[in-house]
Amino acid sequence: MVIKVFVATVAGSTAIKKKQQDVLGFLAANRIDYEAKDIACNDDNRQWMRDNVPGEKKPQNGIPLPPQIFNEEQYCGDFESFFDAKEGNEIHVFFGLAPPPRSKKSESSVTEEKGDSTEEKQEEAKNEQEGAGAEEEES
Repeated sequence: MVIKVFVATVAGSTAIKKKQQDVLGFLAANRIDYEAKDIACNDDNRQWMRDNVPGEKKPQNGIPLPPQIFNEEQYCGDFESFFDAKEGNEIHVFFGLAPPPRSKKSESSVTEEKGDSTEEKQEEAKNEQEGAGAEEEES
């Protein structure tokens, strides 16, 4: 599945440009497949975006502003929805993607950390027992 982000390459608003860059940068940094669809230079892209943004998500003037985000044909949301999902750590749900598998490296480091603390506790207990035994011999 490819995430489609509808953008305006010649947006006059710096706020819109920044929002578009935030979405595209996040997708690239997280290695999520995406396709940027320009609505400024392609009337078909513009019309498709306008037709497929749900009515409740359209502004009062009826024309949704970029970026608008889709997973193939399914509407994901606008920048505000994306931002909320990112802040809530629910970005994969937002995009309609399966969560990434945990890497074996991160799992093994957690296991090693737990193993180290258990070994340290066992070593401390052993030392305490030896110390107690030495005190009894001195008495």
